[in-house]
Amino acid sequence: MPTLLHIDSSIWPAEGSTSKDVAATFRKEWEAQHPGGTVVYRDLATDPIPHLDAAGYLGGAEHPLRDTLATELEQADAVLISAPMYNFSIPSTLKAWLDQVIILGRTAGETPSAAGTPVVIVASRGGGYGPGTPREEFEFVTTYLEKVFAGQLGITDVEFVVPELTLARVVPAMAQLIDLADASKAKAHDEAAAKAKTLATKVA
Repeated sequence: MPTLLHIDSSIWPAEGSTSKDVAATFRKEWEAQHPGGTVVYRDLATDPIPHLDAAGYLGGAEHPLRDTLATELEQADAVLISAPMYNFSIPSTLKAWLDQVIILGRTAGETPSAAGTPVVIVASRGGGYGPGTPREEFEFVTTYLEKVFAGQLGITDVEFVVPELTLARVVPAMAQLIDLADASKAKAHDEAAAKAKTLATKVA
């Protein structure tokens, strides 16, 4: 049965995190399609991955942690990542996971071992950063992740689910955007469920 690697990187618990909430919708639909499948789950907030150090870098695939993380990626039939925007980019915990899992000569290089694995990323953000918005040029979550997965891990099948304006209900100055925020979140849940169902049929 298929294996889903699920990585959450929000600092907030599920009830306070849009990215975790939408990712949970994807996972629920995936598990409904594959009730006998396996989910390997990592919450990088409650169980953070240490930042890459010289010993880990030099140890490469022989380093125990890096070997474990690379194996989880290699054995996954699909990957689900929740990646909220923090200060225009990804959480440092997610960057730490990427630095540990990208191993030249194994997961990266001429024949990356996880190439072709489909990845779905829930990239939530507190404001609006879509095409044509004033802050479009400050969006470094989807742009970075798309490039690092393709350029380092050989993974080009990367899809994004993007709930926006997630701070509308907590920032008074954004109160007029609450309806748009709610609509964006509802759309993200629908997209997550649809992508899970479609991907599950491909990875049967």
